[in-house]
Amino acid sequence: MRERNDDCCVTFCLADNAGLLVADGVSGENGADTASRTAIAVALETLRSDEDSLRPARRVREAAQRANLALYDLALARPELRGMSTTLTAVLLEKNELHAAHVGDCRLYLLRGGRLLQLSKDHTVSAARVRLGLLSKARARNHPGRARLTRGLGRGLIANIDQIRLRLVEHDLLLVCSDGIHGLLEDDEIRALCQRASAEEACSALIESANRQGSPDNVSAAVARVVGALPANQEARSRFNPLNWARGR
Repeated sequence: MRERNDDCCVTFCLADNAGLLVADGVSGENGADTASRTAIAVALETLRSDEDSLRPARRVREAAQRANLALYDLALARPELRGMSTTLTAVLLEKNELHAAHVGDCRLYLLRGGRLLQLSKDHTVSAARVRLGLLSKARARNHPGRARLTRGLGRGLIANIDQIRLRLVEHDLLLVCSDGIHGLLEDDEIRALCQRASAEEACSALIESANRQGSPDNVSAAVARVVGALPANQEARSRFNPLNWARGR
């Protein structure tokens, strides 16, 4: 329904790691689409780099900080882009662990054993009030502050970034999506669409459902499912043959 897509969504799968990245440029500000595309490009380059000296947690954080600095510098150089900002949720899957850097209101979900868990926090006015006990989750879905970000990339020289770490197990499904999906679909519907689906099937089903229900926003999703056993030893070297992944927008 929009002429311009302010979302950007990328996945990659290499011999020893894989990644899921989703960014949503802040609508109403200059260069929202430029912000999301730039953030993804810079973060992707960092995550796919050969900087073996950086541990996964450090690398994913560095990816988000470099993306933030790139946006800040670009806005200084181009006056028409001043004020641009974007969310970013970047996930790196390496060995048998998930490492993520998150800022904004895209979401990272884990589906494990039939339970859907939101691993990331929404950095919005309404979500902050929910965490303080001032607003219920039900009311937050329609609250005026649900789209007002409290954090974003490009707003300063250093971004306030959440980091997430999780040990993966067989059959885990990971979903990163923009608010065009989670702002419209309830958690139970997301769980039902992903429960027995492959990564590709889940990705398509989520986007089709959001569009069918008339999502007024851009919709993006990146999905990975662990389809084989992962090594129990944290130091064991693992190739991502047991990973099934897909992205859509």
